[in-house]
Amino acid sequence: MQIYKVGGAVRDRLLGKPVTDIDWVVVGATTEEMLAKGFRPVGADFPVFLHPKSGEEYALARTERKSGRGYGGFTFHASPEVTLEEDLIRRDLTINAMAEDDEQNLTDPYHGQRDLEARLLRHVSPAFAEDPLRVLRVARFAARYAGLGFTVAPETLELMRQLSESGELEALTAERSWKEISRALMEDQPQVFIQVLRACGALKVLMPEVDALFGVPQPEAHHPEIDTGVHTLSVLEQAALHKQPLTVRWACLLHDLGKGLTPEEEWPRHIAHEHKGLNLIKAVNERFKAPRDCQELALLVGEYHTHGHRALELKPSTLLELLQSFDVYRRPQRFEEFIAACEMDARGRKGLEQRNYPQADYLRGAATAARNVAVQPLLEKGFKGPELGEAIKRERLKALKAYKDAASV
Repeated sequence: MQIYKVGGAVRDRLLGKPVTDIDWVVVGATTEEMLAKGFRPVGADFPVFLHPKSGEEYALARTERKSGRGYGGFTFHASPEVTLEEDLIRRDLTINAMAEDDEQNLTDPYHGQRDLEARLLRHVSPAFAEDPLRVLRVARFAARYAGLGFTVAPETLELMRQLSESGELEALTAERSWKEISRALMEDQPQVFIQVLRACGALKVLMPEVDALFGVPQPEAHHPEIDTGVHTLSVLEQAALHKQPLTVRWACLLHDLGKGLTPEEEWPRHIAHEHKGLNLIKAVNERFKAPRDCQELALLVGEYHTHGHRALELKPSTLLELLQSFDVYRRPQRFEEFIAACEMDARGRKGLEQRNYPQADYLRGAATAARNVAVQPLLEKGFKGPELGEAIKRERLKALKAYKDAASV
């Protein structure tokens, strides 16, 4: 029995990055031998065991063969005869197909170290094209390591293009896709994830609504970058630079989908794109079964982001409707995330990345003014039921009028 550290732990150590998760592969062992040493089995499809003390995962060396469509369409074979090289060849990228023993002796049959130095994301073997999930994984790695200068090898991008055109991407489950998308959006350069998906034709398969934004112009006076797709990438980039949470990044990606529906004869204006985009945002939300908080914020940002930009001009009654839409009295955090998404949208414009966004503090102040309206005095006056609701609304409107007057002095 020989035990090796494999995959990401080896890759990140060689890159000088912190190692978080460690995967182990066991060569020359049987299931019975693992059980005899106290390992606990957890793998339903292939033999994976938990270490009796550390709880880390140890997998028996295995080979795999394509047997059906999609990510799950594989049969696995694990036995003591499977070599380390045979186990490594089934992995996605050369930089993930290295192993080291307990003395850090490197096993690198597919030149992963060379590709690390060349800053290339390159597939290990033609079997790469058998797993459609790898299109998303490679795009995610591109987003993670773009800051180190990594790019996708041309021949790997070509395989990804073939996979995108094969119909295999449509066999991916919503859960598996969302897992990769959500992780990619939280990388340092999530816009690179979208760029790579677009470069290999996967974006128009997975998110045609986002793909449709590229080549759609906006008024240059407001958007010096002009292209709506380029703007969306810039907004996503700003969201990452400002360490925004997943909810905000998802909303940033989808906020302008309505602009993809504007007839060419109306370009570069996009009248009512906020409302036109809602059904598209719903469709993308449902396609990937995004978590509820991501779905809700994306829809609210899609509908109201231009309200955010015009906050200082809004009438008190419109401001009150906006606050009510977000339920700021019970869910203040959601409104804070809306403000963040609006600010990222404003900053995601060429040459305007550093511009101040006074709307943010103004909206926060408005929410505080409305929240500070005391209910108890209204109860003491005898208001109850629907009348109480109307009375609270009147007082909040009064508070917002006073807030707007004070802010404009």
